[in-house]
Amino acid sequence: MLIARLIADTQGLSARIEAARADLEARGVRLAGVAMLDHCGETLEITSPDDDRAAMLDVLDQHFAPADMLVANDDIVFPRVFVSDMDSTMIGQECIDELADFAGLKDRVAAITERAMQGELDFESALRERVGLLTDLPESAITECLASRIVPMAGAKTLVATLKARGCRTVLVTGGFHHFADPVAEQLGFEYVVGNRLEVAADKLSGGLDGAIVDSAVKKATLLSEAEALGEDVVTMAIGDGANDIPMIEAATYGFAYHAKPKARAAANGRIDRGDLTKVLKLLGVPMRDWVG
Repeated sequence: MLIARLIADTQGLSARIEAARADLEARGVRLAGVAMLDHCGETLEITSPDDDRAAMLDVLDQHFAPADMLVANDDIVFPRVFVSDMDSTMIGQECIDELADFAGLKDRVAAITERAMQGELDFESALRERVGLLTDLPESAITECLASRIVPMAGAKTLVATLKARGCRTVLVTGGFHHFADPVAEQLGFEYVVGNRLEVAADKLSGGLDGAIVDSAVKKATLLSEAEALGEDVVTMAIGDGANDIPMIEAATYGFAYHAKPKARAAANGRIDRGDLTKVLKLLGVPMRDWVG
């Protein structure tokens, strides 16, 4: 059975529901029920005895976009593992782009970042190229950048705190850098961090990286290893916005794309296109009275 949850503009909602019903039935997807979740108020739940998740996502997009949604092949339950991207997901910035501004190279670096997140460039080579452009930047610029540029995404702290309060393991995994990810994780309450390390010599960036690269494969492996540590059939959730998040989004029980690039969005069965990160909690069915932070 398909379970779809949707948060959308309520204007003309009944007419759009009926149009969506007709569109789904034309594709061979029957509806078993449509109702508001009592404890969430704005969250619509749609059920179907059929299993064409792609058709459901497509029809919801056609009739309700922009909207926040989650489509699952079974009852939606609370996850035990949550793995999240950092840049443009848990924070509103791309750290390397902001850091490049201190070197007068933001436009150049940001253009590479955008192409990498769209999936147009190999992630590792794009990362090494951007880091190389920061050669000789004082390490103190990172501290200044953190203090003046890096801001948590709306709802991030509430999402993480509420997940933790219900026993969910929370992991921040980023293709960015521990210099940023460690303080961000502490601020938001993540329990564990996986990221890249900038190489520093004589209090300046050397233009290189220290250790192995955290790429899309590492992000997926982190999700799977965290789940494996808790046993079999663990319900997992992942969220990200770019191409290097796609493998972990696809591997998660609930893979969310947050105001994401098209390729990442297409890979996800959960999409936040309209609201902030607390909409994830609403789609999971967590009542606002139980939110933390």
